Amino acid sequence: MPIEQKHQDHEVRMIGRLELSVTGVKQLESFDQDEFLIETVEGMLSIRGSGLKLVNLDLDKGIVSLKGKVDDILYLDSTAHEPSKGLLGKLFKYL
Repeated sequence: MPIEQKHQDHEVRMIGRLELSVTGVKQLESFDQDEFLIETVEGMLSIRGSGLKLVNLDLDKGIVSLKGKVDDILYLDSTAHEPSKGLLGKLFKYL
């Protein structure tokens, strides 16, 4: 009896800058013609561009497909959202 994989594979495939598909999708957080925000098994993924349209959404299979001009693909790490510690915070880190 095969053991089920705990984590689904994650893949981003882009054809030119006009078609994009993502696997390993947990949730489609938000989307409009300028940005898609997708929760994947590897973290939050932001896709920005213009004229973006949802072509396929299958959360059971963990797939999102879209069309439109893609300008930017970015993984949003939780550390990127931490507030800056400032000069004193950086100094105390080394004490």
